[in-house]
Amino acid sequence: MAISPPFPPYPPRPVGPAEGAALRHAHWWRRAWVRYGALITLLALSGLVILALVREQTGTQGFLVGLGLAVLPVPLLVAAFRWLDRVEPGPWPNLVFAFAWGACAAALIAIVANSFATRWIATATADPSSADTLGATVIAPVVEESAKAAAVLLVFLFRRRDFTGIVDGVVIAGITATGFAFTENILYLGTAFGTDQMTGDSGIASVTAATFFVRIVMSPFAHPLFTVLTGLGFGFAAFAGDRQRVRRVLLPPAGLLLAMGMHALWNGSAAFGELGFFAVYASFMVPAFGLLTWLVVSTRQRELRTVREELPAYTATGWLSPAEPFALGSMRARRLAREYAGRHLGRQAARAVAEYEAYATSLAFLRHRGRRGRAGADFVVRERELLNELWRRKDVARPALDHAARMTAPPVRIPVAPWPVYGVYGQGQGYGPPAGYGHAHPPAYAYPTAPHPLPNPYQS
Repeated sequence: MAISPPFPPYPPRPVGPAEGAALRHAHWWRRAWVRYGALITLLALSGLVILALVREQTGTQGFLVGLGLAVLPVPLLVAAFRWLDRVEPGPWPNLVFAFAWGACAAALIAIVANSFATRWIATATADPSSADTLGATVIAPVVEESAKAAAVLLVFLFRRRDFTGIVDGVVIAGITATGFAFTENILYLGTAFGTDQMTGDSGIASVTAATFFVRIVMSPFAHPLFTVLTGLGFGFAAFAGDRQRVRRVLLPPAGLLLAMGMHALWNGSAAFGELGFFAVYASFMVPAFGLLTWLVVSTRQRELRTVREELPAYTATGWLSPAEPFALGSMRARRLAREYAGRHLGRQAARAVAEYEAYATSLAFLRHRGRRGRAGADFVVRERELLNELWRRKDVARPALDHAARMTAPPVRIPVAPWPVYGVYGQGQGYGPPAGYGHAHPPAYAYPTAPHPLPNPYQS
């Protein structure tokens, strides 16, 4: 039986008298609750204003119809981004902020700025039709992508500990764009419904049906796809080392410019003729979507490989059991561990195992960045915090992960003896192999047990 190490003697970084006094006497606007309160107030006011603007343009009935139709793709998109983020799940507050920013603040900025710019161009050129085209292909991509990128920038700057790589940038950008598309779809679908009400059209030939097909069925991923390019820029910048300053500075604007270009191409597809939309859709949108999906999925697999390669360093000192790195590097084993704990000890135990998996993944990524010279000055403090969090949950998580490791361990083939099978006669008398060899049906596979098994608290 493996002997568990004592609880680590080092506590989290203490706050000295001078630092504690500085925190107590800090200016009121630098306190966390003030910043959070200001942010929540800003998002709430933006939501109320955007709600009033959309309802004014669509009417109450159109707003309700647009809301009911626009909400349909939201759970699917959010679930897709959460699936990508399952290796090291980001905190829910970050995702809620990203969605709220996209649906409220970014949408309000886009509506106000686009309307003002289009009216100004129409007045200056005395050509409303060209102003609308210019507004859709130039003004809207710049304004909307910049407004959505602000959410990614805020998380990158103020939640740097949660923003460590490509997947984090993709998830924050995608959730922000999902919120933005949700509000924009309410406006477009509600306006289309109002048009049908005035013309008396209904059914498949209605404007509402056509708008629903284009925006909800064919291209629900359009806005997330644009903004994900910005997220990739921030993700690569987060993955870069502190010495790669040029890369850290240039990659986010490069991603933003790519997002604007893709958005402008999408909005200007109607200028290429009746089939322009389908040509751009098939030639650019679908390949770009497939390429980004491949990139993110391959990044997720690389993250799992990093977990399997980095965590064994903690098994020699007893922080982890020998089977845990394998289990934590497999999504199937993680799921089995949560199910095992939930089945034996309840939902709270399953949640503890999920938290253990998340902390262990963060620890692996932190060590990976440290080995490559990309960790920050708080590497030691952060490592101790994560190890302490693991230790608090080890009694529940270790047996579940060891069980999952046994269930998902690769099979070991046992070769069949090359000599012929002997009968009972002659065994033990020098006429054949020792007893136990030569079974007519030897087992094809054998699953090794986890080394140094720990006592299982789930069994009475």
